[in-house]
Parts: sequence; structure tokens; C-alpha cells
Amino acid sequence: MTRRNRTATAIVAVGGLAFTMGACAPQAEQPVDDGVITIFSQQGAETDLNTNEFTLFLEEEFDVDLQFETTTWDAGAASEARQIALASGDYPDAFLMIPWVDQFTQAELLKFGEQGVVRPLGDLLEENAPNLLQAWEETPEWEQLATSPDGNVWGLPQWNDCFHCSYPSKLWLNSAWLDAVGMEQPTTPDELRAVLSAFRDQDPNGNGQADEVPLSGSPGANSVMPFLMNPFVYVPSSTTDGSIPASLALDGDTVTLQATLDGWREGLQYVNSLYEEGLVDEAAFTQNQDALLALGDVAGDPILGAATVGHPGVFVTIGQEDGRDAQYDPVAPLTGPNGSPASELLSSVPGATLVITNNASDSDAASLVQIVDWMIDYDNHLRAEWGEEGVAWDRPAEGDVALDEALEPLYVRHRLSGAEASQNANVAWGPLAQYYGSTEFRGAQVVSEDVYDLAGYERRLFEATEPYAANSPTEAFPYWNLWIPDADSSELSTVQTNVESLVLQASAEFVTGVRDIDNDADWQAFQEALIASGSDRYLEIYQAAWDASN
Repeated sequence: MTRRNRTATAIVAVGGLAFTMGACAPQAEQPVDDGVITIFSQQGAETDLNTNEFTLFLEEEFDVDLQFETTTWDAGAASEARQIALASGDYPDAFLMIPWVDQFTQAELLKFGEQGVVRPLGDLLEENAPNLLQAWEETPEWEQLATSPDGNVWGLPQWNDCFHCSYPSKLWLNSAWLDAVGMEQPTTPDELRAVLSAFRDQDPNGNGQADEVPLSGSPGANSVMPFLMNPFVYVPSSTTDGSIPASLALDGDTVTLQATLDGWREGLQYVNSLYEEGLVDEAAFTQNQDALLALGDVAGDPILGAATVGHPGVFVTIGQEDGRDAQYDPVAPLTGPNGSPASELLSSVPGATLVITNNASDSDAASLVQIVDWMIDYDNHLRAEWGEEGVAWDRPAEGDVALDEALEPLYVRHRLSGAEASQNANVAWGPLAQYYGSTEFRGAQVVSEDVYDLAGYERRLFEATEPYAANSPTEAFPYWNLWIPDADSSELSTVQTNVESLVLQASAEFVTGVRDIDNDADWQAFQEALIASGSDRYLEIYQAAWDASN
């Protein structure tokens, strides 16, 4: 029976088992060095990591035999497959993953490290990872993200210094519609109300129908709440599953639950007033991202005036014949009683995408670290992520301009399509290889200066983000650098899910009128429900972690 078949059989026995690791007791014997390195990984539909040209290149370069056990890019399926592999006890030498699909959390690293299931990487890195150690000198935040409170590196996270990703809650407004109604970009909540009212009433798409949707979004990362509420109270970017502490912030060194503040109520009152006036799409609190995209791409005349997303490609397909995608421009953070903070988060994900288990021999563990370290070099990164020079990317030509014009251009990435894309689908590791996307690496990419051309899209996002970065908030809570003790992690998981889910649900209900935001009894009932859901303990655990980190 293959490892894959044994793993599939294990689901019958372990079900959703994630942390009860009785089957994962550390091996008593030294792993045998048989020349084969087994890796659990994730691959896209057009990729086979076992026959991938880059895999074959690495096998020859490092004199290793890499054998992949794979799952898909579907987050739910990938997470389940990883948990099954761990619970079966028949796990591979290493896990190599993509952070936006599934990876080890900080709590898992601490638990499996204590159990001896995963190997500490400290000595391995010192002996085999000169590129990584140099990168840590250049970007100490990456080392901080990787290092647990006990001083161990139990796994390696990717570092992706994505400038535009760090400020995901932007407002993109239809400038053609602004011209049609004779108005300027709004700078305050009241000015935004006036613009959205004009979109509703003045037929800016010119089709003679009252079909305009002034503003839309979708729950989670594309929520309308952070951008609209920030002028009243700092609102971090949110998720729909409570997986991050999206309602927490800092007041000096005190961790605060923003939903308990008067400013939260004021912000909800503002958003509720927009909703009651028909200025915010009813579907913004229920629809998924596909439905939002369908709204922006609707056949005929465009009907969407604005959306609160990280980039316009979320709500409108880029490069359409009618040019509608080029009509949307970013609006800087609005200024209100709370100033104009922009919701900010770390674009790198805490946890680990490379984890080496106790099944790996010392030499195999060293080889794995050497492979990842090789990919951290800028030139090697290009080959590892995208493919061969001259096909997937090229060196800059005379006159090329880098995304960050203060940097010397380093590379031109080619966006392959059609048959060319299919022919090059299995030549590189793609997002598996993105270990060091530093500010310099990302900023040195050659990007067209025409921000409305597809080739200039990255520059469009870069420039859109600059006014948000200029309003970086002092209240942002750096939860990504806080490692929760194993004794508290299970309890935290429960109370965090309960509190964050309640905040998300109740806020939507206050906006849509299910709860009355102007009714003191309704507001008090919400505050009491927060306490009943464990908000005091939620704050206590994160406050202790924050205090321990300082």
C-alpha cells in the first residue's frame, strides 16, 4: 500500500483529528538515510511536482531524490489532508506548503515541537543557510516571525513584503461616474455620502435606468466596514472565520477590543445611515467574492460605483474591451473624528511553510534546508518561482523602470497565456518558492508606467497604496509576532472564534437594521453578549502574550 493509500485509510479512524497526536509519538530509532526525501506539499491542477522540471533540476543539483505526496490548492481539503498525514503517524520527512492554502500555525509548531514530531532548525540553518542568515540581517522582522519564545525555529515561514497587500481595505471609486455627476473624490464621510447619493440618483452610467449600485463589497477581506468606520474608530481588516484577532487593537500597551468602544458604535451608526439610504449594497454583507465580481462584470453598462477591496481585480475583470476596469481609482483614507487611519496587517503569514519532521535523517534535513536557502538568492528565486530566463522572465533592458523607481530594475516578468502558459505550467514551483519576497526584490521588478495597462497593474496597486501607508495606524495590533503558550492555545481558539464571529454578525445586523444601533438596550445587549462569549479571557490571553513579547 502506498503512503497516499495508507493516509486515505487513516481518515476512517481519525476523522477530524488535529491535535490529539497519540499516533505521532517521536520515533525511538534514528531515521534511515535511504537517499529518498519524502515531502508533503500542495500543487495546482496543471502541476505534477514529481515530474516538475524544477524538481528534476534540484534533484540533480543537490544529488537527492525528492518524492512528493500532494494535495490540492483547496484550503479545506489541504488542511484535512495534512492533519490526516500527521495523525496517521506515517508522515513524511518534510512539509512544504503555500501560506494562503494551508500551513502550520504557531500553536501547532509549539505543540509538535514539544512532542518531538518536528525538528528545531537552529543548527541546520547555521550550518546550511547562508542566504537565509544574510536575509535575516537585512529583514530582522522575518527572523522575529520565525523564532518562538523558547528561541527555537520550529519551521520557516515565507516572507512576502507585499506593499499593497499590507493595506487590504481600500476604496476603489468609479472616476468616470465622478465626472458624470460633476464631483471630486471624497475626503470625509459626509463627502462620500454625497458622492454615493449622486451615483444613486443621477444616472451616472447614462442608460436611463436606476440600476446603479453605489457601493458594494463582501464579508471578510472585502468588507465595507474597515474603510467606512476608520474615520470613527480603528478597524482592522477582518476574516469570516475568526482565524485572526480582527477586532483587537492597541491603546499604548493595552490590548483593546474595538467593538466595546464608543467609536465603534459611531462608526456603525454612519454605515447604517448609508445602508438605510440605499447607498450600500444589501448583498455586501452576504455575497461571496464571485458574486461581487459578477456585479462588476455585469453585461451591458457598468452598474457598480465603488467597492472596498484590496485591488480592483477582485470586483472587475482586468483588461475588458469596454475599459470599465480602468475607470476605478483609489480613494485615500477618509478623515473623521478619529483621524484617517488605514487598516494595516502583515502581508506575511505567521507559522511555517517548511517543517522538517523527526522522520528525516540528518543529511536529508540538511539537504532540505540547502534547497530552500538556494531559492532565497534573488536570481535563483526567479528560476524557482517562474521558470527559465527568456521564457518566464528576462533581465531588464535599457530604459526599463522598476516598480520602486528608487531601485535599479532587476527583472521583467512575462505573463504567459494560452498555449505558452500550458507549455510552461510544470517548469517551476510557483508560490512554493516564494520564501523571500523582500521589499527590494518586489520593488525591483520592471513594471509598465501605464497603470491602466495590464503590464502596469502592479504599479497601479503600488501607487494606490501610498496614501494608505502614509496613514499607517498606531493602533495596529501585531498579533503575528505573538506566540500563544500551548496551555492557552485551545482555549484561545474557542474564545477567539466566538468573539470574532459575534462581532462580525452583530455589526452586520446593526448596519442592516436587524439590531437597532440607536437603541441603548440593543447596544448594551451586544456588550453583554461579548462578555458571555469570553471577551474578557480573549483580551487576557492576548495581553499576556503582548506583555511577554516586550
